[in-house]
Amino acid sequence: MKKLVVASTGTSAGKTSLILGLAHAMGGSWGYVKPIGDRLLYRKKRLWDHDAALFAILWNMQAKPEDITIGFEHAKLRYMYDRSATGAKINDMVAAVGAGRDGVFIEAGSNLEFGASVHLDPISLAKHADAPLVLVLGGGEASELAEIHFYRNYIDDEGARLGGVIINRVQDLDDFQVTYGDELQETGIPILGVIPRVPELETLPVKLLVERLFARVVAGEAGLEREVEHIFLGAMSVSSAMGHPIFDKPNKLIITSGDRSDMILAALETQASCIVLTNNLLPPGNILAKASEARIPVLLVPWDTFTTVQKVGQVEAVITTEDAAKIARIHELVAAHVKLDALLA
Repeated sequence: MKKLVVASTGTSAGKTSLILGLAHAMGGSWGYVKPIGDRLLYRKKRLWDHDAALFAILWNMQAKPEDITIGFEHAKLRYMYDRSATGAKINDMVAAVGAGRDGVFIEAGSNLEFGASVHLDPISLAKHADAPLVLVLGGGEASELAEIHFYRNYIDDEGARLGGVIINRVQDLDDFQVTYGDELQETGIPILGVIPRVPELETLPVKLLVERLFARVVAGEAGLEREVEHIFLGAMSVSSAMGHPIFDKPNKLIITSGDRSDMILAALETQASCIVLTNNLLPPGNILAKASEARIPVLLVPWDTFTTVQKVGQVEAVITTEDAAKIARIHELVAAHVKLDALLA
C-alpha cells in the first residue's frame, strides 16, 4: 500500500487541494488520515475536522470523520499518548483506512512545527508511517526557496525521507522558471511540480462565511452561492469609496454599519457579492427588500467594525463537497503541472 505524508512550511499552502488533485491524477482508490485536526467544525454534537469530513464524503470512506483524526487539543494528546503509543495509533489508523485501497494520504498540520509536542509533526508522521514526505510551498518567493535547502538537510538529519517538493500558487510560471529554475536544479532536490496561482480557487463562498461567523442572514438568502474574492471596508464616505479600485471589482464583500444606508445602497448598485452589517444594526426595510430582489446576501453580526474585519479575515477559503467546479479545476492543474511518475517512484 502506497503511503504519502503531505506537509507544508506555512499556512494556506494548499495541501488539502493538492491531495485531492494527486489522488485523482494517480488513479486508484485512496484513503485519508489527518492525525491532528486544525479546521474544527461542530456537527451533530460532535467535533470534526473540516478536511477529514471532506475526504470521508468525497472518497466514500467507511470511517467517520472523527475516526480519521486522533484529536485536536495538544494538552489532551500529551496526556493520552507517548511517542510509542502515537506511532502505534497512526499505523492502526492507516491500516484501517487503507484496507482495500491502493494508498493513503496522511495530511500534516499547518507548518513543520505544528504537532511537535505530541509527536505529530510532519517528520514524526513520516517516521511513524515509514512514508516519504512531500513538502508543499506556497507562492515560490525567494525566501521560501531558501527554505528548501534548510528543510532538506533538517529532514534528512531527522531520519525521514523527503520525497520531493511541490511549489504551489506561483503568480507567473514563466518568470518563476527564468528566475529560479537553475537554482532549483542545483539543489538536487526533487521538484515534483510548480503549479500556477488560480484566483478562482481562492474565492470564499458566502454560505461558508455565514457558517463561520454565525451570522444572521437578514436579506438576499437566495444569493448565498455567490463567491467573495475581495474585501472592502465601507467606513469612509460613498464618494471616497467610489474612487477606490476595489469598490468597482466584482465578487467583493463590503463591511459597513447598518446605519450607513448610503454605503449599503452603493454596494447594491455595484453588485457586491455580500454585505456584512456590524453592531447588530439593521437598515430600513426597503433597503433589505432591494437586497433580496438583487439576490445579494446581507449578513448581520454583533461586533464592531474592527472586530468584524478581523473575524472575516480569519475565515479561510476551503474546498467543500459542493465545489464540483473547483475540484475539477484542481484535478486539471495537478495533472498538468505535477510529475506523477517521480511521485509514484
